[in-house]
Amino acid sequence: MTLSCRFCAAPLEATFADLGMSPFANSYIAPEKANAMEPFYPLHAYVCSQCFLVQLGEFESPEHIFSDYLYFSSYSSSWLEHSKRYVDAMTERFGLDESSQVVEIASNDGYLLQYFVQRGIPVLGIEPAANVAEVAETERGVPTLVRFFGVETATEVAANGQADLLLGNNVLAHVPDLNDFVGGMKVLLKPGGVITVEFPHLMRLVDENQWDTIYHEHFSYFSFSTVARVFAAHGLRLFDVEELATHGGSLRIFGCHEDDVAKPQTERAAELLEREDAAGYNALETYLAYGERVIEDKQQILSTLIELKRAGKRIVGYGAPAKGNTLLNYCGVGPEFVEYTVDLNPHKQDHLLPGTHIPIRSPEFIRTDQPDVVLILPWNLKDEIMEQLAFIREWGGEFAVRTPELTLAS
Repeated sequence: MTLSCRFCAAPLEATFADLGMSPFANSYIAPEKANAMEPFYPLHAYVCSQCFLVQLGEFESPEHIFSDYLYFSSYSSSWLEHSKRYVDAMTERFGLDESSQVVEIASNDGYLLQYFVQRGIPVLGIEPAANVAEVAETERGVPTLVRFFGVETATEVAANGQADLLLGNNVLAHVPDLNDFVGGMKVLLKPGGVITVEFPHLMRLVDENQWDTIYHEHFSYFSFSTVARVFAAHGLRLFDVEELATHGGSLRIFGCHEDDVAKPQTERAAELLEREDAAGYNALETYLAYGERVIEDKQQILSTLIELKRAGKRIVGYGAPAKGNTLLNYCGVGPEFVEYTVDLNPHKQDHLLPGTHIPIRSPEFIRTDQPDVVLILPWNLKDEIMEQLAFIREWGGEFAVRTPELTLAS
């Protein structure tokens, strides 16, 4: 079956990275279902030779993946701090007040909008996972519409008022119907309003070999050049961009209606377009060369873990993130290497990781168990986690973390 690009509909034939067969990265398994059949799907990323959008095929509907979700943004203190800084900066830069309307797409558990609420700025969250949306409303006072976002939802919401600030953090990659999603943003944005969207930067994924951020729930991977093409096709212009440290290196793009002359292109937006072009992100060869690096990294990870086990070291994990599940499944690492992992999210505890069936426990277990090595799976939060688990040094414990190669740190 020939796949087509989800943006420009050109045939998808060029491989970016082939990570074999893998389960859905967030499909955590209840212990009583440990022996049930588990579906695996190709984790094969292609690149469009016309628009250079890196993307996966769609094997399950978004309704199946996201309607009952176990990812709660508020369990990361560094992510909450990032969100508060964002609210402070946007409020000041764009003069938001009690007469403004802020709408967040994929608002999760109200982790970000709560800070606008505290300032008395009207908000609306749009979140497809009812279990997560309920937490936003009951615990954080964030009014939340339980819907998937696209032109239809945008039209419904816009009938009651358009958004002065329309934002979406780490959602654009999760959208299979990219044109419907960005088209909806066009509908919902007030004239003179601003869109901000954050997503992992493809350039950082390639430069730092972050292939473990590829998983089925991420349908697309963006350079600034490609995302600008997508927005332009829907009458939206990207006028500014910030490069962020979050998620191993992200972009925060700023968009407006194409005819909004009050928002000229910034120097940093022009510079990033030039830098990507110079680095080859508008040339197919750049993308085709990446797959070999992924294979070499897999070999290095396995070699390091094998050496540790042969030295008699006990290895456990920290975190149960999607990127960790990609790494473990692609490398074939199960409980024979990593005895268990721990996670702060109680919704994941007492489950098994998909594919590998590594058990998930509470973080307190590490203190009593005293393993030799803690493998940090959400490497983007390594500083926060190493501080949290500083006590492992009491018994000579070490951390293993990708930076980008897997190395030990005490």
